[in-house]
Amino acid sequence: MEGHVDAMLAGSARERVWLLEHPPLYTAGISAKQSDLKQPERFPVYATRRGGQYTYHGPGQRIAYIMLDLNKRHKDVRRFVQDLEAWIVNCLDIFGVHGEIRDNRVGVWVDRSKPGHPQEDKIAAIGIRLRRWVTFHGIAINVEPDLSHFEGIIPCGIEEPQFGVTSLVDLGRPVTMGDVDGALAESFASIFGPINHQ
Repeated sequence: MEGHVDAMLAGSARERVWLLEHPPLYTAGISAKQSDLKQPERFPVYATRRGGQYTYHGPGQRIAYIMLDLNKRHKDVRRFVQDLEAWIVNCLDIFGVHGEIRDNRVGVWVDRSKPGHPQEDKIAAIGIRLRRWVTFHGIAINVEPDLSHFEGIIPCGIEEPQFGVTSLVDLGRPVTMGDVDGALAESFASIFGPINHQ
């Protein structure tokens, strides 16, 4: 990924979006606190230079690494993050899931509150980095990961009991990774426009 970004900056590579799954692992963003890694022996831990704190990646989670040249789009980090959020929300909406954004919490959330019992669960995470206005890292959408694997960390530093983690399948949507890929592709151009092939 970083090599591709370097090539984009050198003018020898085009914009790309990579869709992938990782084996089970934890990643630490530049704001990660060691105390948030509760079970360091559970999975390999990788330090990254993306924004954010600790998160889990593994099978059943769609990762999208987004390498766009904001020099040719909008040189606005806040707008880029808002566009990522809108992309995720539009994707979830295709499956009848209402994703929501919170001003004080990064990512996309699903309200699962019941009377007298507030509950919001995170369904997608965002962690990005920019180098000379070229973006990398990206988003993670929980399709059908083993949600117990999030127990080894305090995800994104949020430990209040009313905030949990969920997935599309956990919400009763029996979708496949291919279904999610199709939804991401369907909603990409309406948010970001075409990939720059020049």
